[in-house]
Amino acid sequence: MEDEVKKRANLALAAIKQAFGTEADEYGATLFVSHHLEEIPRDYWKKHLGADKPEPSAVLGLLELKSNWGEGEIENFDFSLPDDVTQYVISVNFDEGGEIAGISMES
Repeated sequence: MEDEVKKRANLALAAIKQAFGTEADEYGATLFVSHHLEEIPRDYWKKHLGADKPEPSAVLGLLELKSNWGEGEIENFDFSLPDDVTQYVISVNFDEGGEIAGISMES
């Protein structure tokens, strides 16, 4: 089961990065990044990314798996920024066939 969790977490992160900036992702990773670049203090970005106003795509590189849950704990994967700087997550949902069914920003 642990291998399946790692596999799906990696698939979820890849899907987040692929969807970022697309019209279909308006309320997922794209919203998450734009919101946090505006709301989080510049010293946080400097500490984690070496720039007080990083490129939006660089923020995705900071994402950490915060939780996985659902049937078998492999249906939903929530990612967020380090140091508990936000209550928001990017949630990736898998369907019964193991395909990604959706990516959204949740609180």
